[in-house]
Amino acid sequence: MNILAFAASLRRESQNKKLLNLAVEIARDAGATVDVADFHEFEMPLYNGDIEAEYGLPPGAQELVRRITAADGIMIAAPEYNYSISGALKNAIDWASRAKPTPFRGRHGLLMAASTSVVGGIRGLWQLRIPLEGNGLLIYPDMYALSSAQKAFDEHGRLTDPPHITRLETTVRGYVSMAKALHAAAASA
Repeated sequence: MNILAFAASLRRESQNKKLLNLAVEIARDAGATVDVADFHEFEMPLYNGDIEAEYGLPPGAQELVRRITAADGIMIAAPEYNYSISGALKNAIDWASRAKPTPFRGRHGLLMAASTSVVGGIRGLWQLRIPLEGNGLLIYPDMYALSSAQKAFDEHGRLTDPPHITRLETTVRGYVSMAKALHAAAASA
């Protein structure tokens, strides 16, 4: 079972990248094969139907579609911008959704966020579910939102609070368990 994982952040020292790295370790330990991408690999212009009509999908969108298509599922650590999702992530979803068939349909996903806010980016995750589920991605019911992320990691990028660690492990292992069950069901169909 293959999972594409990326932090939808362009910042070098992104807290979402730190969170994603921990989730990837847990997923691999639970038996998943994980393809970790840097969000810079998917750079693309703002969606414009005229650009699409003249040139098709830009290279960054093609790479995102290729990586999603090669995976059974997706783990995304997404920053929250202004109580919603970042423009860069929404733009990537918009471009990828133009591929036919949509690469999201028939796949599953886990959503996570690390934020300096006390609600941990959960508002953005609820907004992120909308375009992903609308494009056919089955989202794991539990989302992981890390609050006060600026204080949550040590100098090695590890979580310091045992309840945060336990909740992340439970969430990621639960997702991988669901993903394995879906993969087995699809293989036997």
